[in-house]
Amino acid sequence: MRTGHHQLREPFSVSFEFFPPKAPEMETQLWETVEALRVWNPDFVSVTYGAGGSTKAPTLATVRRLIEETPLVTAAHLTCVDASREEVQAVVAEYKTLGVRHIVALRGDPASGVGTSYVPHPDGFGDTAELVAGLRALGDFDISVSAYPEKHPESHNMDADIDTLKRKADAGAARALTQFFFDNDIFERYLDKVRAAGITIPIVPGIMPIQNLTQLKRFASRCGASVPAFLDARFADYEDRPAERAQVAADVAAEQMDDLRRRGVDDFHIYTMNRAPLVGAVLERLGRSRRRAQSGAAA
Repeated sequence: MRTGHHQLREPFSVSFEFFPPKAPEMETQLWETVEALRVWNPDFVSVTYGAGGSTKAPTLATVRRLIEETPLVTAAHLTCVDASREEVQAVVAEYKTLGVRHIVALRGDPASGVGTSYVPHPDGFGDTAELVAGLRALGDFDISVSAYPEKHPESHNMDADIDTLKRKADAGAARALTQFFFDNDIFERYLDKVRAAGITIPIVPGIMPIQNLTQLKRFASRCGASVPAFLDARFADYEDRPAERAQVAADVAAEQMDDLRRRGVDDFHIYTMNRAPLVGAVLERLGRSRRRAQSGAAA
């Protein structure tokens, strides 16, 4: 992880994921979230990109504004699903023009929906490793990829999944950002297997502060992440008490990160869901220092 732009070296580094707004009111929420979270001095922020380029225009607009109006290092997601090499290269050229130097390279889910099997575009990149190699050929990008502590739902087994990660690392990825998980033992066992396979790039845990446990369970079941029973117990009494439920959610995420830090982890990627209060509360609990916002914007 780059640390050169930090004013003070924080005890751990953090990055934030945002998604491009799908409606005008979500636009306001996103930019309020960016303003609220920039004071936490992230290493970078990333902007997601839909299957088959379905959010290409909003992604580009969001990335442009982050680069032009904030001091944040901005990473743009890129998928190769449902797209020819030419289409992918055109998006990369646009990213380059905007000043993007960090790309999160992902295969992407088929536009027809999660659960349908992936078929490479006849003129496209076959998988993420090919996409990473293609990016390497197009410029000096800092490339992040994904990793799956509980394996990708389409992988036959964990060995096949780790082999996929190794191919991505060998193709030139600088780090892997993981799918969210809640059991740190799972992450630690995964990391041991990854290192045993000769993969040396940083594996950055993806942290999902829980905005809504019911929704999270639905999402987790689709992407192959397990939701431990202890979470039901932690949230059980707060169904109709949103303020207290938010406190519990912040405690849960901060405890998970604190435990990971004790296990030697010092980089985290937080899935913000474009909502700042819970993420801020988590970082506050971990004693991370705020800094004054730059570029004249209010914090």
